Amino acid sequence: MVKVDAMGKLCPEPVIMTKAEIEKGAAEIEVLVDNDIAVSNVTRLLEGKGFSVELSRNGNERKLTAKKTGEAAPATSSKRDELLAILVAHDVLGGNDKELGEVLMKAFLGCLSKLSKRPAVMAFMNEGVKLVLPESSACDYIKDLEKAGTKILVCGTCTTHFNITDKIAVGTISNMFEIMEMITGADNTLIF
Repeated sequence: MVKVDAMGKLCPEPVIMTKAEIEKGAAEIEVLVDNDIAVSNVTRLLEGKGFSVELSRNGNERKLTAKKTGEAAPATSSKRDELLAILVAHDVLGGNDKELGEVLMKAFLGCLSKLSKRPAVMAFMNEGVKLVLPESSACDYIKDLEKAGTKILVCGTCTTHFNITDKIAVGTISNMFEIMEMITGADNTLIF
């Protein structure tokens, strides 16, 4: 039985860790988590991949014991082959709480980098260009996306404005025309 110790891990790390073991071919998995949100998220993942799941609790520890019993649920989207473009204009995701917004943006990019179907292109502009700096906690996820084939475009006007052009750690310095051409050429676009 494969053991996944996700105690103390923030969302979505328990799901990512469990998914990695499933992809390696694990048929029996024990996952340790310390919160009910992780229990719910990991359970959904496991059940969707054809596992039966049992939950036990011991103090703060929640143990999910899962065994492969069937086939994975079929994908519900019929648009899996369409090209996706993502325009990132902020270095945080969401509203006014910057600390939470940084955590959410890192989690979003981390999840995106782990998906089997990744965006064809991601463009970073305005404060979003700060995410491609080496000190950004999300930079490694963006590098992973680029290595997996996602085209990363970084607005040159924006990097010049913030005086960071020579500091970017991933992507290609681009321009509004190229960014717009790539974004409008996609089947679907997300804007953050």
